[in-house]
Amino acid sequence: MGALIRGHHIRTQDDLAYQKVMTLRKLSLMQLQQRRNVAADLEGSQMTRFHTYLKRHTEALVKDVGITAACELTGKSKATLGRYYSEDAEHSGRFMPVDAVAALEAAASHPHVTAALAELRGATFSLGQDEGSGSGNVNSDVVQLSQRFAQLMAEYHESIQDGTISANEARRLLAETTQLQKVLLRMKLHLEGDVTY
Repeated sequence: MGALIRGHHIRTQDDLAYQKVMTLRKLSLMQLQQRRNVAADLEGSQMTRFHTYLKRHTEALVKDVGITAACELTGKSKATLGRYYSEDAEHSGRFMPVDAVAALEAAASHPHVTAALAELRGATFSLGQDEGSGSGNVNSDVVQLSQRFAQLMAEYHESIQDGTISANEARRLLAETTQLQKVLLRMKLHLEGDVTY
C-alpha cells in the first residue's frame, strides 16, 4: 500500500496498475455486453422477419383453401385461424399447429407454409410427380414463366410508383411470386422427367 502524507494516499505503481486493470476489465465487460445486446437485437429482428414471413404464408394458405373450408378442415374458428396469421403484437408468438397446416395443405393448390419453411431454411422444395406436374412440356413452362414474370414486374411497377410498397402491395407481390414459383417447380419436374420439347 502507499504511504500516507498529510492524510492523502500516495499510490504506488502496484495500486495504479491494479486500477488500470480493473478499469480495462470494466470496459471489456461493458463492450461485451454491448456486443451481446446488438447480437440479440439482430437476432430479434431476424426472428421478427421470419415470424412475419410465416404468418403471411399462413394467411395465403387459409385464403387458398377458403376460410369456411379451413374452419371445417382444422376444427378451428375463424377468429382462431385469424390469430394464426395476425401480425399484431399480441398474436406474434401464435402459429398454426402442424396438424392444421398439413390438413389445409392437403386441400390447397400449393403447400404455402411448407414452402415458406423450406425457403427460410435455404432448402429447395419440389412437389411430388403427381402434384403440380400437370400437362404440358418445357416449352409451355417457358411461356408461362415469362407471362408470370411479366405479371410480377407489372405488379412491382404499380406498387413502387409512390416510392414505397404497402402491406397490401407486398401481399400482391408475394402472391405473384408464389405463382411464379409454381411454374418454376412444374418446369423443374418436366426437366427432371422425360423432357419433351
